[in-house]
Order: sequence, then C-alpha cells, then structure tokens
Amino acid sequence: MNKQQKIFFPDNIRFLRERKKLSQEGIAQLLDFTRVKLNALESGKTRNPALEDLVKFSKFFKISIDSLVQIDLSRLLELQLRDLEAGNDVFMIGSKIRVLPITVDSENRQNSEYVPIKAKMGYASGYNDPEYINALPKYNIPSLSRNGTYRTFQAEGDSMYPVPDKAEVTGAYVENWLAMKPDTPCIVVLKGANNFVFKLVTVNKKEKNFILKSLNPLYKPYIVEGEEILEFWEFKKLHLDRLPEEPTEIHEVRQLLEVMHSDLKKLNKKTYE
Repeated sequence: MNKQQKIFFPDNIRFLRERKKLSQEGIAQLLDFTRVKLNALESGKTRNPALEDLVKFSKFFKISIDSLVQIDLSRLLELQLRDLEAGNDVFMIGSKIRVLPITVDSENRQNSEYVPIKAKMGYASGYNDPEYINALPKYNIPSLSRNGTYRTFQAEGDSMYPVPDKAEVTGAYVENWLAMKPDTPCIVVLKGANNFVFKLVTVNKKEKNFILKSLNPLYKPYIVEGEEILEFWEFKKLHLDRLPEEPTEIHEVRQLLEVMHSDLKKLNKKTYE
C-alpha cells in the first residue's frame, strides 16, 4: 500500500502570508475572501480547497500550485523561494529543493551507498531519511572523484541490454535536472514500489517532463512527468560479476515475446477497467 501523500497547502499559505508580514484580515481583503474562510484554509479545516482558490493563491504568491500543495516551503532557503517565485518549477530543478543525506568514512570522505533490489520498496520513502541512508551498505570507489556524491543501485530487467540483469550501476547525484544533456544514462528513482530504472534520459523543457529510453530497441521510449521523479543519478560505473552476453537470435525472440506478453497484459487490464 502506498504511503499517503502529505499535503502542505494549509501550512504553506500561512507561511507565505507571514513571510510577507500580512495579517489574515489583510490577505483576505486582497484575495476577496472572508477572514473566516482564510482561517479555515490555513488551519486545514477546508479539506478540498476550490480550484479557483488554489489559482488565486498561486498567482498572488507567484508559486505554482504543485509547489503550494506538495512541497514544505518552510524548509526551503530564501534563495530557493525566490527561485520558485521567478517561475522555476520545483519538480524540474529537482534536488536543489532539499539537502541530500550522505555518509562519510573515518577520513571524512563521502561513501558510495549501495541500494540492492531488495531495498527498492523502502528507498522511495527513505531516500531523504538520514537514518535510512546510514543503514545502507557503503564503500568507496577510488577511481571516482572525491568531490562527487555517488550511489550504487542494482538494476534489473533486460530493457538496457546488453547491460545484464542484476548489474550494479554507480551514478553521480544530479542536482540540476535541466542541465542534463540528451540521452544521459541515469538511474532514475521514481515514486512507487518498483521505483528505480536505468534509462537514457532526455529533458523536455517545454512540456516539463522527461523522455526515458532503453538501450534495448525492443522497448519503446516513454514519458514521465517531473513530479513522479525523486532523483537522477548519472551513470559513472558498471559493476559486473560476469561478461555481457553476445546477442543471439534466440535471445532476441525471447525478448520480443516478453514485450508482446507485457503489452497483452496491459491491453487486457484496460479492457476490463
């Protein structure tokens, strides 16, 4: 069962009002609300604010509705708040909105934490929790720059063939998602249980989403919205315990059958919904 999404809207509008040094009465007049209505919104007594009210707050504070609802704005630095007010979408600048938990060794060098497949379900809720990150296996990779922040994920599936199933991929933490070049190989951490995939990532700045592409041509590219993404880790190293297999006709036929089977399952699911 997915963890219920925390809604920050009531706390955010109170925080932003106080940041502007406005009273409830003052902002209520500016937005054509009654003070009673504003108090109900700020206290969370209004469970489902009207869309018109969300738009009013968004325009007044110059912050997107997504950010008003899903981000705890009180935890951001003033510079980051100004960045949002300037129109930079919080889901596209990505990890600039939070501090990444890291661990260090006895010489104060950053570790590379290891996230195996069995940790997939916990990572979506623990990726921003220092205690969870501290409990992960950790090590150092001498050939990587000491200035970077790295994490190693165990990928699965054959969508990145010839990279084999269960291969371990080390990536460097991407702070600014918009700076990625087209087809940047990344571990992409998504919301949900099966939440990290190894893909070639292209930023679609106009539509504010991302195109994820597999190395395996049997898998079609697909689009993921920015709010569905938690982290990007740009590929730096591949760790294998066996040599990659040469492609064979039998392997290609098996892959094709697997993709067809997957497509049929999706089609049947849509038919009965």
